[in-house]
Amino acid sequence: MSGKYLFLLLFWLTCVGFGQKNNVVDIKIIGAKKTKAAFLRKIIQVKKGVPLDSVSLLKDVERLKRLPSIAHAYSEVFSAENGATHVVFTIEENFTIIPYANVYASSDDDFAFRIGIQEFNLLGRNMIFGGFYQYDNYNSVGVNLRAPYLINNKIGLAVNYKHLTTEEPVFFDNTTADYKYNNKGFELMGLYEFNFENRIEFGFSLFTEDYAYLSGATSAAVPQFLNVDKHLFKFIYNYDNVKYYYHYLKGFRSMLNLQYVGSSDGNLPEFLIGFNDFVYFRRMGSRGNWASRLRLGLASNMKTPFAPFTVDNNINIRGVGNTIDRGTGAVVFNTEYRHTLIDKNWFAMQANVFIDGGSWRNPGGRFSDFGDRMNLRIYPGIGLRLIHKRIFNAIFRIDYGYGITNNAAQGIVFGIGQYF
Repeated sequence: MSGKYLFLLLFWLTCVGFGQKNNVVDIKIIGAKKTKAAFLRKIIQVKKGVPLDSVSLLKDVERLKRLPSIAHAYSEVFSAENGATHVVFTIEENFTIIPYANVYASSDDDFAFRIGIQEFNLLGRNMIFGGFYQYDNYNSVGVNLRAPYLINNKIGLAVNYKHLTTEEPVFFDNTTADYKYNNKGFELMGLYEFNFENRIEFGFSLFTEDYAYLSGATSAAVPQFLNVDKHLFKFIYNYDNVKYYYHYLKGFRSMLNLQYVGSSDGNLPEFLIGFNDFVYFRRMGSRGNWASRLRLGLASNMKTPFAPFTVDNNINIRGVGNTIDRGTGAVVFNTEYRHTLIDKNWFAMQANVFIDGGSWRNPGGRFSDFGDRMNLRIYPGIGLRLIHKRIFNAIFRIDYGYGITNNAAQGIVFGIGQYF
């Protein structure tokens, strides 16, 4: 062989050798039983045949820990003599067929509950499918399907159907009336993930709202019966940089929700609504977790008794009661300290102390309404959490809130999952 060809051969072998160095030649998933290993390989950023990126590897571990099917995950990297890299992900799976319940009672004799069941790892691909039954003076049902990685590792779909019936207070002229409220319809949402921290959802809903007068005050300006077809367009932007270690959380999350609601009846006119939840978690020592949520929201400022923002036990202020007020703007702040009393291999128990507070803009009112003491609610309280560390979202919570502001109530709120 001539020197020229020998040189070219050695040059090619050298390029190949350097090209293989640090390339990922194998990705193993250990611990995946119900979850499909092929699905996990699809959504992680580390891929075979390319050099290992340590930043992507760390994000992949956090991505896996966020999945409903996974309680905990970690990675290991092994290098062969030729420089090739082997990556091993070890996961601890959650049990993902979960019943859930939300129950509350207050000093005003309000009682309501919602029970249901959800599969958080349908077909081993972390699709969520479930349904619920609710009793809140009347019977309600709903079904939902959410598949965030249905198309590929970025594009998914969500479909929801609900038929809700409740007894709702309607506020006007400093008086109150009770209405039977019904909302029936479906929602279709497209899901897109830009990267590890940022994702959006966009879609629409078609639904019908019914209001039927039951008791209380009446007014010629407030209809006693309404049946209105509506449509809704929704946009959600979610930024999530929260790190998980079992039930401990650290980091920041923000979710912006913008909606346009169109209507076929002027008594329930079209409106815009937007709100943003800012949530911050901080580890406090080895067993403490401080959690805070700030919600800022505004809607079209119409003088209507059917305003969209509500003051409610299960949504924003623990102990306040069932939809005790409405508004066209909201500022709500929840903060609590969670301390783990027991932390075993599969079980943990937390105690918490909290303060929930908020204020609302009256329908057709001014921004100064937020400073009106009649609109201000502050509810401190205490609670307990029973946590199963191997079942997704298996956190049984009970909270007792006691109001210290004008016309305050008190009450107990039960539920599954942390309040926020």
